[in-house]
Amino acid sequence: MYLDQKEKEKIFKKHGNNAKDTGSAEGQIALFTHRINYLTGHLKNNRKDYNTERSLVKLVGKRRSLLDYLTKKDILRYRAIVKELGLRK
Repeated sequence: MYLDQKEKEKIFKKHGNNAKDTGSAEGQIALFTHRINYLTGHLKNNRKDYNTERSLVKLVGKRRSLLDYLTKKDILRYRAIVKELGLRK
């Protein structure tokens, strides 16, 4: 498994308030980014895996909607998470 419980806790601890804070927008965006990076690497090797490609597009859309929410809610938190994860529009 590419993402076990300890890895998730580490992501949420770094980007959320604590390791159990799975509901924060920053934690979810960081988790989606980790999964997107993994699936992108998978698709570089398996370019005809259309189910994974569809999952990747859905994840990117979910992350984009969370980023849009964060933009409306608190622009400083949005800028901080984008800078920290190295995302671009």
